[in-house]
Amino acid sequence: MSHIIHDPLSRRYQSMGTALAVTIYFFLLLPVLVTIPMAFGPTSALTFPPESYSFDLFEIFFKSADWTHPLFQSLKVAVASTTVAMLAGVPAGYWMARHNFAGKKFITALIMSPLVVPHIVTGLGLFLYFSYLRISGTTVSIILGHVMVSLPFVIVMIVAGVNKLDGNLEFGAELMGAGPIRMFVTVVIPQLVPSLVSAAFFAFLLSIDEVIISWFLAGPNTVTLPVKMYNALHWEVSPVIAVVSTLLTAISLLVSIVAVALRKEPSIDI
Repeated sequence: MSHIIHDPLSRRYQSMGTALAVTIYFFLLLPVLVTIPMAFGPTSALTFPPESYSFDLFEIFFKSADWTHPLFQSLKVAVASTTVAMLAGVPAGYWMARHNFAGKKFITALIMSPLVVPHIVTGLGLFLYFSYLRISGTTVSIILGHVMVSLPFVIVMIVAGVNKLDGNLEFGAELMGAGPIRMFVTVVIPQLVPSLVSAAFFAFLLSIDEVIISWFLAGPNTVTLPVKMYNALHWEVSPVIAVVSTLLTAISLLVSIVAVALRKEPSIDI
C-alpha cells in the first residue's frame, strides 16, 4: 500500500530531475548551438542568426597560414604530449596500483599536484624554469607543459582500470614463466584497452584545448590554436573565430565518438 501511495511522488521527482538535467545540458550546449551557425555566416561580421549561409569563412581559415599553422601546431603538440603521457603514465599507474613502496603517498601527491594547482601558477612556474633552461618558446616546452597537465589524468584512469583487473591472471602468467614485461604486454595491456583508450583521448583533448600554459610557453613561431584564438579576440573580433570554435567542437565530438566505439571488452588468450 505504501508503495502505491509514494509511487506518484517518485514519478514526480523523477520528472523534475529529468527536466532539470535537460535544462542544464541545454544551457551548457547553448554557446555551441549559437557558434556553429555563425561559422557558416557572412565574412563581414559575426551575426546570429546569419543572414546567409556559405563556406566562405572556412575557405578563409584554410587558406590563411596565420590560422593553419597554429592548427597544425596544436595537433602536433597534442599527439606528442599524449604519446609521452601514455608512455609514462601507463607503467606508472600500473606500478602505483599494484605495489606499495616507501614514499608512495608523497610521490602520488606530487604527481597529482597539477590537478589542484591553478594553471596560471603552473604556467608561470614552467615559463621561469624553461627560460632558465633556454627552451621557453619552443615546441618541446609546450609539449612538456601539456604532459605535466595530462599525466595525472592518465595515471588516475590507469590506476582505476588496474584496480578492476583480476590479479590472479597476472600471477598465473608469471607462474608459467612469463617475465614482467611479457606479462604486462600480453596480460595487462589487453585488459586495459578501455582505460587506455579513455586516457589517450582525454589527454589529447586536454592538450588541444589548453590555452593558459600554452600562452606562457608559446613563442612567435609556436603559437597553438587556442592561443591564436585568444589573441584574435583580444585585438580583433574576426568572424573566423566561429570557424575555429566549430572545428574544435568537431574534433572533440569526433574523438569522443571514436573513444566510445573503441570501448569494447577485450578478450585474453593465454
